[in-house]
Amino acid sequence: MVVALTIAGSDSGGGAGIQADLKTLAALGVYGTSAITAITAQNTRGVTAVQALEPAMVVAQIDAVASDLRPAATKIGMLANAGIIHAVVEALSRLQLPNVVLDPVMVAKGGDHLLDPAAVSALRDALVPLATVVTPNVPEAEVLTGLTIVTTADLHSACRRLVGLGAQSVLVKGGHLKGSATDVWSDGSRFVELSAERIDTAHTHGTGCTLSSAIAAGLARGLEIEAAIRAAKDYVTGAIRHAPGLGGGHGPLGHFWHLTSGI
Repeated sequence: MVVALTIAGSDSGGGAGIQADLKTLAALGVYGTSAITAITAQNTRGVTAVQALEPAMVVAQIDAVASDLRPAATKIGMLANAGIIHAVVEALSRLQLPNVVLDPVMVAKGGDHLLDPAAVSALRDALVPLATVVTPNVPEAEVLTGLTIVTTADLHSACRRLVGLGAQSVLVKGGHLKGSATDVWSDGSRFVELSAERIDTAHTHGTGCTLSSAIAAGLARGLEIEAAIRAAKDYVTGAIRHAPGLGGGHGPLGHFWHLTSGI
């Protein structure tokens, strides 16, 4: 069984962060390990408290996992502040961890900030160049690139800008735009548009975490980048469609839908 590592924050509501990552990895046949960067008090309605861990503790978790359960892929989510970002960069470089999937988490579904605004430059300049795939949504891509994104052509431009920052490839998610849910993936030379039906539901908490973890699962299992992204997008679409309808706000996805449905 292959191993993947998630470096992210804890979501007490279980819909996003470490909890969503581990559910996704398990559902896709990958053994999930974790390094928690922050503890959040949250549910489907919003975030009520955040406590970031000390950078040294984050690195201690990464080292403990890598020394015994060598990850074939690493997903990175909420990092909270510049200190943690630089610590993670050091650990990734020192340990030479492969297949890094970076979900540049900045704001929770309900609008709560999960990354210190002063840390954006550290994420862009130090961490993006280490990524195999970066998976920003439209607001995150606008912050990282300085571009205004309103069309599919703008998604292409954002991909070019992020690859230019050093990422091996980029998937800019177009869910915030009008029309079909079209994402654009590029490695700087090829551009692939990936469309899916837009499902009318409030239960989309943790979609970014789930997608990036599913990509990491595919890479850990030996899929090429584009194939891993296509499989992950199909998985997330099904997880949204089969959301259990929990909570009074943005509810969690149905992470084990393809197992319980018999597919």
